[in-house]
Amino acid sequence: MDRVIIFDTTLRDGEQAAGGTLNIQEKLEIARQLEKLNVDVIEAGFPISSPGDFEAVRLIAKEIRTPIICGLARANPEDIDRAWEAVKGAAHPRIHVFISSSDIHLGYQLKKSREEVLHTAREMVARAKKYTDDIEFSPMDASRTAPEYIYQILKVVIDAGATTVNIPDTVGYAIPDEFGNLIEGIIKNVPNISKAIVSVHCHNDLGLAVANSLEAVKRGARQVECTINGIGERAGNASQEEIVMAINTRKDLFQLKTGVNTTQIYKASRLVSELSGFVVQPNKAIVGANAFRHQSGIHQDGVIKMPITYEIMDPKTVGIPSSSLVLGKLSGRHAFKERLAELGYSLKEAEFNRAFAAFKELAEKKKEITDRDIESLMAEEHRTVAEAYHLDQVQVSCGDRGIPTASVRLIGPDGKTLEDASLGTGPVDAVYKAINRIVKVPNELTEFTVKSVTEGIDAIGEVLIRLESEGVTYTGRGADTDIIVASAKAYMNALNRLLAVKKTAK
Repeated sequence: MDRVIIFDTTLRDGEQAAGGTLNIQEKLEIARQLEKLNVDVIEAGFPISSPGDFEAVRLIAKEIRTPIICGLARANPEDIDRAWEAVKGAAHPRIHVFISSSDIHLGYQLKKSREEVLHTAREMVARAKKYTDDIEFSPMDASRTAPEYIYQILKVVIDAGATTVNIPDTVGYAIPDEFGNLIEGIIKNVPNISKAIVSVHCHNDLGLAVANSLEAVKRGARQVECTINGIGERAGNASQEEIVMAINTRKDLFQLKTGVNTTQIYKASRLVSELSGFVVQPNKAIVGANAFRHQSGIHQDGVIKMPITYEIMDPKTVGIPSSSLVLGKLSGRHAFKERLAELGYSLKEAEFNRAFAAFKELAEKKKEITDRDIESLMAEEHRTVAEAYHLDQVQVSCGDRGIPTASVRLIGPDGKTLEDASLGTGPVDAVYKAINRIVKVPNELTEFTVKSVTEGIDAIGEVLIRLESEGVTYTGRGADTDIIVASAKAYMNALNRLLAVKKTAK
């Protein structure tokens, strides 16, 4: 087999990252982008974990038709039955069953013997097999499990009907050569391994998730589990874009391919960053802001003469346009539409009209509009689509001689205008207190971050906030050339997410 299956778990393991909560519609939007990316498998969630997660998996299974849609289940009957209920509407459903295998987990967490786990694994895979022929099994914490026991449990589950056996480096403990040896040992020592695809799922606690995954591929693994931007538990998962582009760029070494449409990578990265609230660091491989920027004079000279001197990938292959079209207040609809297309955006007429109006308004404040400015505008357009409350106006008074005061005007769910004002320790605090007086949803602000989208005094400022309500964290983002307005937009974005979740839960 000369093809590596890309199993995307952004919506399951990726969402488990602290503060990364997504609502149902946001998950569906990411799933649609993953379908455009042409991933082979979407692990849509953990259906039994909550009613919201069940509904998200069920909706994705119904709406997304090309990839395999997978639901995660612990090795117990209730989980497996619930997972099937969620994925049974998919064109290609899969149930992913897991149970711990390391002595550490068996002794301290499950308090079961190896024989008990072996029996449970066999029985639960057989139960899942009654629902669908596509069954994946994972022995959790495999990288800290005795290889001989891994061989034993894999043989049993393959006999019971597992068609994919996934080897997780659950706590990011493995080193590449060590992990590669484990994969090689499995292929050599599990007698029925030819009946299943060997998969890997690596975490990044030592910064080796991608390296371990690629080493496993070299040693015979043919499915890699990964996430957009590498988001996930603790230090995250193997980064999908890095794995795909490593295989794509080094065909000479791997002699393999994936089915991923790489031109959709950058758009997927931006979408996940926007909806999850996790900023992509500038030096992130493939999708970071600096990934294709050159500051050294020697590097600039080389790239001008021949890009391959310092660029091993064409930025266009991952969906980053390399053209230098400059947009400003005199630019027309056609030029703006062309630029949106280059950046991977396809808008309906009403959406385009709103975006163009926002572009013209920004162009009155900035001389030149960059790609990052446009991406910020599109993010703002996305944030205003499903609002319970809309920010209509904000006004502040502050300074070192007065008490910060803010007045806000919101448009409520019924279209009515709602106004209030408040004092605060600063202008942003006053704005948030005024908004809270209207919306009246108990919450606590836990994080507030401001950054510049682009360079210059006229740059758009982007605000990221996280607030907590009833133990759940909600992320909000807002952007504007006025930081106070951006802060208000971010707060409204988070509150609207909170209200949407509460509405769904009713």
